Amino acid sequence: MIFLEKAAIVLCLDVGFTMSSSAPGEESSLEQAKKIMTKFVQRQVFAESKDEVAVVLFGTDGTRNDLASGDQYQNITVHRSLMLPDFDLLEDIQDVIKSGSEQADFLDAIIVCMDLLQKETIGKKYEKRHIELFTDLSSPVSEDQLEIIIANLKKTGISLQFFLPFPVDVGDGGGDTSASVCSHVHRNSFPRKSLTEQQKEGIDVVRKLMHTLDEEGGLEEIYTFRESLERLSMFKKIERRPMAWPCQLTIGSNLSIRIVAYKSVTEEKVKKIWTIVDAKTLRKDDVQKETVYCLNDDDETEVQRDDTIQGFRYGSDIVPFSKEDEEQMKYKTEAKCFSVLGFSRSSQIRRHYYMGNQVLKVFAAKDDENAAVAFSSLVHALDELKVVAIVRYAYDRRCNPQIGVAFPYIKDAYECLIYVQLPYMEDLRQYIFSSLKNNKKCIPTADQLSAVDSLIDSMNLVYEDDDGETFEDLFKPSKIPNPHFQRLYQCLQHKAFHPNEPLPPIEQHLLEMLEMPCVVKERCQAPLEKVKALFPLKEISKKKEEKTAQDIFKDNSEDGPNPKKPKIEEEEGSFSIIKLAEGNVTSVGSVNPAEDFRILLRQKNADFKDVSQQLINRIDQFLENKGSQYYMKGINCIRVFREEAMKLSKVQCFNDFLQALKSKVEDKALADFWEIMIQDRISLITKDEAEESSVTSEEAEKFLAPKEKKNETLPPTEEGGDVDDLLDMM
Repeated sequence: MIFLEKAAIVLCLDVGFTMSSSAPGEESSLEQAKKIMTKFVQRQVFAESKDEVAVVLFGTDGTRNDLASGDQYQNITVHRSLMLPDFDLLEDIQDVIKSGSEQADFLDAIIVCMDLLQKETIGKKYEKRHIELFTDLSSPVSEDQLEIIIANLKKTGISLQFFLPFPVDVGDGGGDTSASVCSHVHRNSFPRKSLTEQQKEGIDVVRKLMHTLDEEGGLEEIYTFRESLERLSMFKKIERRPMAWPCQLTIGSNLSIRIVAYKSVTEEKVKKIWTIVDAKTLRKDDVQKETVYCLNDDDETEVQRDDTIQGFRYGSDIVPFSKEDEEQMKYKTEAKCFSVLGFSRSSQIRRHYYMGNQVLKVFAAKDDENAAVAFSSLVHALDELKVVAIVRYAYDRRCNPQIGVAFPYIKDAYECLIYVQLPYMEDLRQYIFSSLKNNKKCIPTADQLSAVDSLIDSMNLVYEDDDGETFEDLFKPSKIPNPHFQRLYQCLQHKAFHPNEPLPPIEQHLLEMLEMPCVVKERCQAPLEKVKALFPLKEISKKKEEKTAQDIFKDNSEDGPNPKKPKIEEEEGSFSIIKLAEGNVTSVGSVNPAEDFRILLRQKNADFKDVSQQLINRIDQFLENKGSQYYMKGINCIRVFREEAMKLSKVQCFNDFLQALKSKVEDKALADFWEIMIQDRISLITKDEAEESSVTSEEAEKFLAPKEKKNETLPPTEEGGDVDDLLDMM
């Protein structure tokens, strides 16, 4: 079993009187150091770290440590022994730790910290032991025991880090002036003359100490307060112990390889530690939750829990389904499983097929040479043949099996299979969209393609040096913490100390976390302007409202009730009960023919000619029935027919239909219906609307105009003849 590394850490803070002094409008060194310590402890608390933390203060008015005797190790206080960090420690740092009126040698403080680590880690196992010292180096320092300190630090394996209000290279012009990380950023903020002689002497001692401990990287363990605050601005992620999943990889009935798998990628979720407490006492024990079931009658008769059973809604009925039924229904497997069902070309497994909430890395079992050889052979064979294994995976006998893909992953340090879940039939979503290639209006020009290529190149997040070998990732998602967690921890920490205050605003670094890198933003400005020029956006003014068929056939009587408005086509994307039953639509019906037409066209292998003929038959039925309600349905069908024909490049099919419709309208004297067509401006599809059409705008406008009726000369009637005929009829 693999355990997480556990560390013992001592935070050693200088609280001497010089730490509390500051220039007007600036924070004191003590306040900055306490901020860094607070950030560090916050990270440890929310990350549920097993590291133990102690606090030692030097420069205090009193003395409390095991080494104090006579005038040795005075004004040094062990404020807190090694223990897990908690909110009590955060409160101490913020409210209890105050500036003292004395000074103490920071080398003496280091010796006290070493003594504490030695005594309090006896009999316990710690992978690492650290001392983190915060000071402004203003206190007197004696180098008498410097060599002894260095020897003991090396012997015990205790690491040391310094946190100063200034970079170490401002104190002396000699030596390695580039050793301090990011020191060039703050160099002008701390000119040489601003440091006291005592601080300059302290810098020399620190550099000598750290350089002797580690000639190559010792000076890199000296940090400025500002740099440390930037690094600690993110809450630390929760450390997870890798849990091994041992199993047998089987191929057929005769080949079995011992394997072990670990979660490599899985979605991290906030632990469900929310609880209901009494608003006044804030105690969980003061609140009890009780669920009671009652009959839906006047007396609300209570029903015992044993007299209830769960049910499954099946249509309008409730099907009883007990816990026993649920247990019997569950898929039962003999044991955990990682069985190869077969092999497939890697190109056949599309990237968008990857699903599930985890990725597993599968290795050969440890200390099994036969398994290692067999597993390595399988991985290399898959890699050389460019194939993947299709696997049946079951975590244990209680879990439903999954179908997944295992593909080879070979690195210099190790080799493994990476398992990702694949979808079942019900998990796939099939959508049909019109092809952009068939629409000539959507084909970009050479200049447009070149502009988009330049934009993509300028927004490349991987930087390559001139030699073509060195790469730098400008945007590393694997290094970006979840902003949701960061904000949650920020708010929880604030509420813990300030329960009656409103939450603080979101920190700026969280807002900037997912922004485009500055380098990329500057680099892509010119290509963006070119794209903007080649792909202009035009504002389309709203057309003047015209009369609709509803206005023509509405009841003009003011006293009578308003007629029910006929249902027109719903906006695309709106909710419709019909959409819930798309799988049941097999033909264009008479209730909602336009919607049926759309649904059928979206189905796989839909024949546009056949479906459109069904719609045409419905339109003919509506015209035969006559009446405003039927006319409105017919108009709606024609409008939808026109839209879908343009989307699917079936322009000629619609234009042929509309020309045939006009002939029918004229033959059957349906002038009132054609008047609606004119009012709604439903005409032939022009070549301005679709490249496939050969109809001009003038021809479409002329097409709507009805044929002029010939003026027939009626024979003259004799005066009074009409009256005589009327009397005869009576």
